[in-house]
Amino acid sequence: MDSLRGQLLIAGPGLVDPNFRRTVVLVAAHDDDGAVGVVLNRPTETTVAEAVPPLSSLVGPDDPLYLGGPVQPGSPVLLAEFADPDRPDVPVMGAIGFVTDEMAEDAVSTIRRARVFAGHAGWGPGQLEGELADDGWIIEPALPDDVFADPVVDLWRTVVGRKGPAFRLLQTMPYDPSLN
Repeated sequence: MDSLRGQLLIAGPGLVDPNFRRTVVLVAAHDDDGAVGVVLNRPTETTVAEAVPPLSSLVGPDDPLYLGGPVQPGSPVLLAEFADPDRPDVPVMGAIGFVTDEMAEDAVSTIRRARVFAGHAGWGPGQLEGELADDGWIIEPALPDDVFADPVVDLWRTVVGRKGPAFRLLQTMPYDPSLN
């Protein structure tokens, strides 16, 4: 399978794991060793200023901390769009990528927009491919505005809608179909 770096994983209707139900995951890396990404649409009620004060200057004053996934939820992950596409430590798409080390002051000044996540999502070798074969995920190319969507709560429905008429029923399905 080709690398899914820079793609979105849209949780399919059969994916009921509470960590991923109705999520949209941006894939940061994908190779024979597995895959890693962040859940884009799980804001918390905690602000970045409360949780990770040193990173609060990179986002808005009241921006929420996002739950990036169940792996290492105590570790902050910074995803940013830079003016210079060579700035991210882990490039994902275009000028968007992750910062892994302490940034140089001149790099900070080139950030256009950023989000901070608590933890990330990860898959071991072959695990994501198995979930894809079981229709757990739907793949869609990521757009820069998906990464920084506002309101983020509508991202799953928006991205499913881009898949076209065949996905219209899924797009309108309630979170809990038994309530229908």
